[in-house]
Amino acid sequence: MNAKVEDNSGSEVESPGAPSNRRFLVSLGRAAAGAVIFSLPLMMTMEMWNLGFYIEPLRRALMIVLSIPLLIGLSHIFGFEDTFGWQDDTIDAFVAIAVGFVCSAMILTLLGVVHGQTSGQEMFGKIELQMIPASIGALLAQSQLGKRGRNEEERTTHYLGEIFLMAVGSLFLSLSIAPTEEVILIAFSIGKWQGLLIGLLSLVLMHVFVYIVDFRGSEKSAVPVAGWNIFFRFTAVGYASALGTGFFVLWLLGRTTGLAPLEIAMLVVVLGFPSALGAAAARLII
Repeated sequence: MNAKVEDNSGSEVESPGAPSNRRFLVSLGRAAAGAVIFSLPLMMTMEMWNLGFYIEPLRRALMIVLSIPLLIGLSHIFGFEDTFGWQDDTIDAFVAIAVGFVCSAMILTLLGVVHGQTSGQEMFGKIELQMIPASIGALLAQSQLGKRGRNEEERTTHYLGEIFLMAVGSLFLSLSIAPTEEVILIAFSIGKWQGLLIGLLSLVLMHVFVYIVDFRGSEKSAVPVAGWNIFFRFTAVGYASALGTGFFVLWLLGRTTGLAPLEIAMLVVVLGFPSALGAAAARLII
């Protein structure tokens, strides 16, 4: 219900804070919807359930700590509420973490992944691992599901902002695919030349999707570049960020433990293929 106050004439008028509170609740609901939609595939993945139990607490803690600046940056660009400074963005980031935690706990409980007989450590580990992609989904909800208060019809993104968006896109795809056994199976079954071809194809598709075929949503860079400069400044750097993100996710999930450097490189290249497409999609969609 909207709060009512009396003006000087004694008549009731709507409290000015009521519309603001309603907007916040709508944004919060949209954030919850985004958290569920973006993270549901991971919540229904058996490998993620197991990893939530086996991953070392230190690595899980590192994941949360490093996710905070990522979420602050996302809030600055695509928060579920319009913000007016880094303090607001920080608050939004922690709200997104809280939304991601609550939604993850509810869905995992509904699916029977966590229940009354689950130990506290196992329960928190599983929820914590799902909480990060859910938090990202909560912040992306405004971009994908809602109306933005900021004018984005002709949005231009500066160089570092574009690299950041590509890293976010690659992170999201990496988190979705890295836990699966198929990544390891493919990496161990292909040869070096196939790995090289996968890397080259990743670069070509990443560049074509964003700069050649002119999909709707292609961004206009604030940095005037042309020709090969675009490839080296954006595509190559974006692919490097996708590889770096993929390696970090694989390490965080314990997928690189006990492997030789060449085996790790093959894993990173295989995961880099969907990660690169995720990076390209991020610049077109987010």
